[in-house]
Amino acid sequence: MLLTERETQEGLLVSVCDPDVLGQTFEDGPVSLTVEESFYAEGAEEADEDRVVGALARASVANIVGTRAVSLAVENGFVDESTVLNLDGTRHAQLLRM
Repeated sequence: MLLTERETQEGLLVSVCDPDVLGQTFEDGPVSLTVEESFYAEGAEEADEDRVVGALARASVANIVGTRAVSLAVENGFVDESTVLNLDGTRHAQLLRM
């Protein structure tokens, strides 16, 4: 998975995506998601499951795209399955800690 961690004024912003969805656009009716390389790949590193879980545990905000990445977030309790979007063959979830 591709993992990016950015410190912001609001806390740690984490983006995670499966490499195979990078640069693609997914749609479902009025909802459209483009997995932008500038957001998900710029400064990203290949990360294993343990590293992604650690980053999500520290995140204030996270954007997660791809079947593997979203499944990992659900399995580890960061995202509720009922909040996951299924878009044209991939999955997308967001995490916000307040």
